[in-house]
Amino acid sequence: MKKTKKHRKLKIAHVHWAFPPIIGGVETHLVMLLPELVKRGHNVSLLTCSAEGVKKYDNFKGVKITRASIMNLNWLSQRGLIGVEDEVRRVFSAFLDRMKPDIVHGHNMNYFSKMHATILEEEAKKKRKIPLILTAHNSWDDMVFLKLTRDIAWDHIIAVSYYIKKELMGIGCPNHKVTAIHHGIDVEKFKPANKKQYKGRLRFLKNKKVIFHPARMGLAKGCDISVKAMRPVLKKFPDAVLVLAGTRNIVDWESKQQKDIAYIVDLIDSLGIKDNTLIEMFTLDEMVDLYAIADICLYPSTVGEPFGLTMLEALASAKPMIVTNSGGMPEVIQDGINGYVVPVRDYEAIATKIITLLGDETLRDRIGMTGRKITELRFTKESMTDNNIMIYNNILEGKK
Repeated sequence: MKKTKKHRKLKIAHVHWAFPPIIGGVETHLVMLLPELVKRGHNVSLLTCSAEGVKKYDNFKGVKITRASIMNLNWLSQRGLIGVEDEVRRVFSAFLDRMKPDIVHGHNMNYFSKMHATILEEEAKKKRKIPLILTAHNSWDDMVFLKLTRDIAWDHIIAVSYYIKKELMGIGCPNHKVTAIHHGIDVEKFKPANKKQYKGRLRFLKNKKVIFHPARMGLAKGCDISVKAMRPVLKKFPDAVLVLAGTRNIVDWESKQQKDIAYIVDLIDSLGIKDNTLIEMFTLDEMVDLYAIADICLYPSTVGEPFGLTMLEALASAKPMIVTNSGGMPEVIQDGINGYVVPVRDYEAIATKIITLLGDETLRDRIGMTGRKITELRFTKESMTDNNIMIYNNILEGKK
């Protein structure tokens, strides 16, 4: 019996600047998407950055990983882009020749380096006639983003939210060439816990009211807003603790991370809430335990947040989430249903919602379980993968 195009097994080459041990939103997305594509029988590869202590060629849950220094943004930001063009071309060409993909899928390859994007277009699309797809995980207000998003001949662009799709259309991308596909989450890994595990460093949180800010530390992620909200919260609940998830291995293109952390630590000290704040770098297993321990989760982003994967981790763990009316986050959080949406930088509004939730266990449970149900229905890694495969098949069918 002839197979339908829906079940055609594809060779899919992904290209992105980073992958674990470098961590972040895009990297977490790839950790879920790529192995799920492999499960469907597709041949999946990834060209990404070099990292200390990892092999140049590796295999991650069936995904063929190739690492190269010319994809390492932290290294490139210090070295500069002058003089690396030949090496970029050589690496891209060798990767495509070795993997022989049916389709190439770049993630945020419309930013950081015009050289990389144009060479990828030349090697994939012009030389080898391979369709080229972009997932735009962010939007930026500068010429690099503007030119590379519009001028590279992407066959299709996936936006991680309707907010990002609107931003892309605002700079001239046609509606029919952009599809919004929300992120998905592993609802088996992140799920309501039967009991709280206070292991290792987490013992400090036992018998405390835990407010968890799971996004990486930075001012754009609203960590300073969470800190400011704690003072009024502590007047009502002196045993409350704010947990900030510090991170080390990230893409820090403009070297802002350490400056942001220094400011946030100084703010904590100046407000006198050091004893009610925990800043640590957590493993993935510890993050799962933290969601179980947490009473409430916060993500008060102060920028146009494209999506915010930690929202899904919190919702899947049946925890109420407080976010700001920023970017794509209100597409997921419904005010009063699975969390609360407050104005940007309004730490008093956040404090009010925290106090309400800490004082009403029934309300916390209702909002948390509603979030879990919504995640199971709309935001699974399986549905996200199905939607990506649909784009691949549509493009390849149109190509023929």
